[in-house]
Amino acid sequence: MAHDRPPPYRDGVDHDLPLPGGPGSNTPAIATRRLSKRFSGRFSRGPASGHGSLALDELDLEVHAGEVFGFLGPNGAGKTTTIRLLLDLIRPTSGSATVLGLDPRRDGVALRARIGYLPGDVNLPPRLTGRAYLADHAAIRGLDLRSATGDLADRLGADLDRPMGDLSLGNRRKVAMIAAFAHRPQLLVLDEPTGGLDPLVQQTFRSLAREAADEGRTVFLSSHVLDEVQHVADRVAVLRAGRLVAEDRIDALLARLTRTFRVRFGDAPSLDQFGRVSAVTSVSVLPGGDLEFVLDGPAGPLLAALAPLHPLDLHGHEPDLEELFLGYYGATHVGRDELNASAPIAADRTEAVTA
Repeated sequence: MAHDRPPPYRDGVDHDLPLPGGPGSNTPAIATRRLSKRFSGRFSRGPASGHGSLALDELDLEVHAGEVFGFLGPNGAGKTTTIRLLLDLIRPTSGSATVLGLDPRRDGVALRARIGYLPGDVNLPPRLTGRAYLADHAAIRGLDLRSATGDLADRLGADLDRPMGDLSLGNRRKVAMIAAFAHRPQLLVLDEPTGGLDPLVQQTFRSLAREAADEGRTVFLSSHVLDEVQHVADRVAVLRAGRLVAEDRIDALLARLTRTFRVRFGDAPSLDQFGRVSAVTSVSVLPGGDLEFVLDGPAGPLLAALAPLHPLDLHGHEPDLEELFLGYYGATHVGRDELNASAPIAADRTEAVTA
């Protein structure tokens, strides 16, 4: 007997029509102007004043359509506050924001049809199975997502047939990730998406994010897992105590950092002859006699100066996003363990996956 086949998959968006903030559009997917949020009482965090704590301080941000945008900062920097403002889950104290060319407050219903949201803390109905939850999620949208849900579950290794209260944090997050991706939204807003996931699933997530961007959709990725952002994002912004301290392409930001080269010689040359080599900011002798060069520009002039000296070995260290991040925060503000911690964020930020 022939089985009924689900209707052709659709995502609820007419891709023949140009959409604000969509592929081919000059409208930013996300734009904020002097966006600020001040909390009081038990919600206070960040710099305090007589008027409460300032969680976000005049944020000016622009996210281009069709890119993966990394939003970096340790817990408490203001990342989740920004996301909640963009989704109209809380209201700004001052400033403005547009999402896909629309006002989150006035156009919230229209925006929710075009956004996939994965919150930092996933709060799912414990008695429902993942399959039942995702079916309800699709029905609310008026879509048949059985095929897309099955494909994503296979890729992520998600268990959809057990009550979600019996699942580990990582497996609950897989269900929430499917809910965010399944309808192929124009904008994905992902808050600390890989907490609790094993390395193989993290790699699958990176592939899903890149595939979405390759299709012209936008991914806004908030994270403090620096390796994750460095491998998937086109551009990044660094947030510190509610203020934007850097925004650029990753390669441009990394190019601003110094690099080090360790060189071994049979007979160590005099350090004086490197004093005029372009981009060399310092030279030092390491234990064992190797020389260490610190550069803040192209390595060509140093390599040209080294070649006649017949070095035996040369090892270069390229900066990574963690060094950039620590450069903005400083070791006294945040340590490497905190940056890469995967612990849940504050309990009062717990949200259900409703977008």
